[in-house]
Amino acid sequence: MIRKLFKIGDKSSNTAPSAPKHPTPEQTPYQMMGGAEAVRQLSDRFYDIMEQAPEASELLAIHPQPMDSIRERFYEFLSGWLGGPGLFEQKYGHPRLRARHLPFKIDDEMRDQWMFCMNRALDIEIDTPLLREQLRQAFSQLADHMRNQPPA
Repeated sequence: MIRKLFKIGDKSSNTAPSAPKHPTPEQTPYQMMGGAEAVRQLSDRFYDIMEQAPEASELLAIHPQPMDSIRERFYEFLSGWLGGPGLFEQKYGHPRLRARHLPFKIDDEMRDQWMFCMNRALDIEIDTPLLREQLRQAFSQLADHMRNQPPA
């Protein structure tokens, strides 16, 4: 999915070899962010915000505690989704995100709480404005796709 959103692998998005400000076939969002450490920081920040922000209380309530294993799985998913090593796929197979989340009621409110946490995490962890906005768009599309309840 991230390949399509960022046109990774699309030769029409090639740019000059100087450091691009957006993902290219030669440089994925994973690489632009700084690799594994930066992806781990984004993942951890996302869950730190979820645990601390009252705006995400309903979202936090559907997560089993402690969240160590969920944090790890989210990091592994993001690694591959952002164009890095497919850690999640190596351990668990295809993410099948919608199917894995069907047991949970994901409506507009839940999607908005998830995006609240992700937007805050992106604002803190991603320094490059263009990359931050591209990731925000990609995460927004992903969050919309995860809804499994009709609009209120």
